[in-house]
This record gives sequence, structure tokens and C-alpha cells, in this order.
Amino acid sequence: MPAVDSIPTYSSGKDFPATGGETVTPHDTNELTYISRGIWVGVAGNVALAMADGTTITLVGVAAGTLLPVRAKRVNSTNTTATTMVALY
Repeated sequence: MPAVDSIPTYSSGKDFPATGGETVTPHDTNELTYISRGIWVGVAGNVALAMADGTTITLVGVAAGTLLPVRAKRVNSTNTTATTMVALY
């Protein structure tokens, strides 16, 4: 039986939960399919991000099981040591 969406009439605002996602493969030029609402980090390490506004940052020492509340367009491979990441949309 298919899942039923109990709130299909609500718009998806910035405070609305994610409705999609993709496995992150860090790369220095390939962007995510969509700008993220957050990045889930499965295995601890550093996460180098190209943010939605074009700035680049590296978050150092991100713990495993952390949900980063970031609007990122890319996770760079250079300086990223964390693994098993998922971008949420």
C-alpha cells in the first residue's frame, strides 16, 4: 500500500520538514541536485561546503549523527573528511 501524505495542502516553507534527499558524493565542482535544507553527517570529520550564497566554509570536527542546518549547493572533496552524508531538501 502506498504511503499517504496527510498534509498535502500545506506549502513547503523554510520551516517545513525535508521532503527529499540524495546521497552526497563530495566533489570540487559537481553541485548537488538542489540546494540543501540540511546535511546529515553519518561518519565524523570535516565538511567543506559551498553555500547557497557562494561562500565556502569548512566545518571542522563535525560529530557523527549531526544534522547540519545549512543551505549548501556543493560539498567539496578538498578538506572534507566526513563520510556517509545525505543532503536533505
